[in-house]
Amino acid sequence: MSSDFNYLRLEQLQSSLDAYAGLRIKRSPPRGWLKEIREALGMTERQQAARLGVTGSAVHKSEQSEADERITLGQLRRMADSLGCDLVYAVVPRKPLEEVVQGRATQLAIEEVHGVAHTMGLEDQRPTDARIQRQVTRRAEELLRGRWSELWR
Repeated sequence: MSSDFNYLRLEQLQSSLDAYAGLRIKRSPPRGWLKEIREALGMTERQQAARLGVTGSAVHKSEQSEADERITLGQLRRMADSLGCDLVYAVVPRKPLEEVVQGRATQLAIEEVHGVAHTMGLEDQRPTDARIQRQVTRRAEELLRGRWSELWR
């Protein structure tokens, strides 16, 4: 895959993910969203269970599973639907994806160039810090033009 295509795909995905960025700092209620919303609606476990065609204890277990972060997405979606809610699911990167990819390329470049510089230093031929930095920059750019899957070896 060409690096232009990689960047285009990355930019398009990042644009979609930007809408979720503010949600990273939000935390789920300690008792879980399902229980909080059900109680805010004034609905009992038994009433929600009837809407789902399950027992009250099944609703209780699902709410507890959500609070314990053990619920499946399918179960969470069904429970949310019975409360008149939609499940919105996203994996939100901590940093922009382009920054993650560039950081990884730089990290690999540093490891490679410093390895060579160390060997040269043993032979009393170590390049200057400025030259090493230029080599790191060039190598990172080279890695970014290649197959990105190689960045994660």
